[in-house]
Amino acid sequence: MKEADIITLAHGHGGRAMNDLIKNIFLPAFGHKELAKMGDAALLEIPQASLAVSTDSFVVNPLFFPGGDIGKLAVAGTVNDLAVSGATPLYLTAGFIMEEGCPLTTVAKIARSMAREALEAGIAIVAGDTKVVERGKGDGVFINTTGVGSLGFGPVVGYEKIQPGDSILINGDMGLHGMAVLSRRHGIELESGITSDCASLNGLIRQVLAGCREEVKFMRDPTRGGAAAALTEIAAASGLDILLDERLLPIPAEVKGYCDFLGLDPLYLANEGKVLLVIDPAAREKALRTLRSHPLGTDSCEIGQVKEKSLPKGEGRVLLKTLYGGTREIADDGGLQLPRIC
Repeated sequence: MKEADIITLAHGHGGRAMNDLIKNIFLPAFGHKELAKMGDAALLEIPQASLAVSTDSFVVNPLFFPGGDIGKLAVAGTVNDLAVSGATPLYLTAGFIMEEGCPLTTVAKIARSMAREALEAGIAIVAGDTKVVERGKGDGVFINTTGVGSLGFGPVVGYEKIQPGDSILINGDMGLHGMAVLSRRHGIELESGITSDCASLNGLIRQVLAGCREEVKFMRDPTRGGAAAALTEIAAASGLDILLDERLLPIPAEVKGYCDFLGLDPLYLANEGKVLLVIDPAAREKALRTLRSHPLGTDSCEIGQVKEKSLPKGEGRVLLKTLYGGTREIADDGGLQLPRIC
């Protein structure tokens, strides 16, 4: 491959090569007027409201996987962090750390993917940065993002709102992203065609909040560590137990089968297009109807309930009622099953 077709150290030196990279790849892909000014900061108009800000870094390996890539993941992941906080995502910054020797076609493909997902989510990429590290010191491309959103009338969710009896809902199948990345990373051929669920959820969440704003107590996207990590965090912070019912868990048979074969627990597999909702039980059916009316929520279901704390000392726990009638506790890490997942 010719030098003109790959990332070189010159792209990180702040001169013509870097400017050409920005003008030829990033500006055409992202296209926002503030980004085009190439200033040191984007000057943005924010509606009169409280703001939500989230930052994240994406180092997924491999860069491209069934159902997505690092670019789509970077946009959707940040959009979802804002949306589950009750915010409307507005603006996004993107910092690219590229390895010397990475093909320019790879960078361009990632940028186009980010642009498509941003357009789909209705968020504008308004500022960015590029850095280059020596060959062997990176892994192709890493991306850092910061998202800004408007809270409108104020935050609607919080641990303090969770009460015993609340329902735990999820908008569909679990473990798809983790299994898709694992299969591509290790060259496992999945005959079932499992693909990542990577998607921006702000439209789905906006639809739910429009009908159940007061009844939604808390939301969390179960990414790294899967549903197990997200729910143990909720239990610890709220001081209440969460009881899951294994019969209700939407784990595809293909995912469960491969997990059994590989010795993994699907509850700990990452998801990138799922939201866990803690909701007043009186609004459960209404919320489920609303979720199921959206393309990203057709398989939404209840998976458990919030309970009084069963132990007098310590934090709340996540318990699983098994298929055989027993109950086991869900730990908070699951043995770090799959690093570099996002």
